[in-house]
Amino acid sequence: MSLLAALRQLFSAQPAPPAPIEPTSQPPAPTWFEPRQRSVQCIGAHGFHRMAYTEWGDPANPRVLMCVHGLTRNGRDFDDLARAMAPYYRVVCPDVVGRGQSGWLAVKDDYQLPTYVADMITLVARLNVETVHWVGTSMGGLIGMLVASMPENPIRRLVLNDVGPVITVSSLRRIGQYVGNAPVFPSFDAAEAYIREVSAPFGRLTDAQWRHLSETSVKQVEGGWAMRYDPGIGEPFRKTPLLADVDLWPVYEAISCPTLVVRGAESDLLLADTARQMSTRGPKASLVEVPDVGHAPTLMDPAQIAPIRDFLLAGHA
Repeated sequence: MSLLAALRQLFSAQPAPPAPIEPTSQPPAPTWFEPRQRSVQCIGAHGFHRMAYTEWGDPANPRVLMCVHGLTRNGRDFDDLARAMAPYYRVVCPDVVGRGQSGWLAVKDDYQLPTYVADMITLVARLNVETVHWVGTSMGGLIGMLVASMPENPIRRLVLNDVGPVITVSSLRRIGQYVGNAPVFPSFDAAEAYIREVSAPFGRLTDAQWRHLSETSVKQVEGGWAMRYDPGIGEPFRKTPLLADVDLWPVYEAISCPTLVVRGAESDLLLADTARQMSTRGPKASLVEVPDVGHAPTLMDPAQIAPIRDFLLAGHA
């Protein structure tokens, strides 16, 4: 069975039409701007695993915004975006299995997109909603693309942060050089220095922003500090020869919901020509470029958040 055929089996429920998004008529409660930690049990090819997620906003709000992170990152990357959107949404930021506060898979070959897609649908069911809006950075965008390409899927608005239907082999090789290979660092400062180095394409961040990304990305272990992800997520990279760009145009062209593409102007993963084609093919996405940033915009700056907020809140999804 092909990947697309397997993924199609994951979707069966007919979603209800979404309501328009409007600001809350009541002042937001202070707790809406504080993270709440939750988790959900998911089932995979080799048993159960726990997926953690951070939740913001009114827990009774039926309007849900899912924010899904990149390959080695975690849901706390979206803290600034989540605070900005909390008056409008119940914002849910999962730690994809093997990352952040989530459990690790026993069989490392299961760190694959079908596993992640199935887990996200389990999470949507846990949230007890029929439809969601979706912001996905890099890998999180790929998961969103796969979900949004399926018939009767729950996504009503889609934001792809520096990812699209063509993934360059050069970017995959760059990422493959560091994923799963981080050492144990002797100090937190050494860990932060490493994160700054491998994440240099994120662009110019403040010391406070780098500190936040570091504090949520490492944990104290015997002998020092380690990245908060399973080194095994790198095994599929090492087992699969990277010989050519990955072409997912059939997936992208099957998407019908309104779509926004955010591209780092210096990105080596989402090339300018691919982004331009995304505005004329499939959902004919709107395009925003972030200057002086590579892969990927962190969505921590108000100037990066503003077009996403405006797109998500624009009328019916």
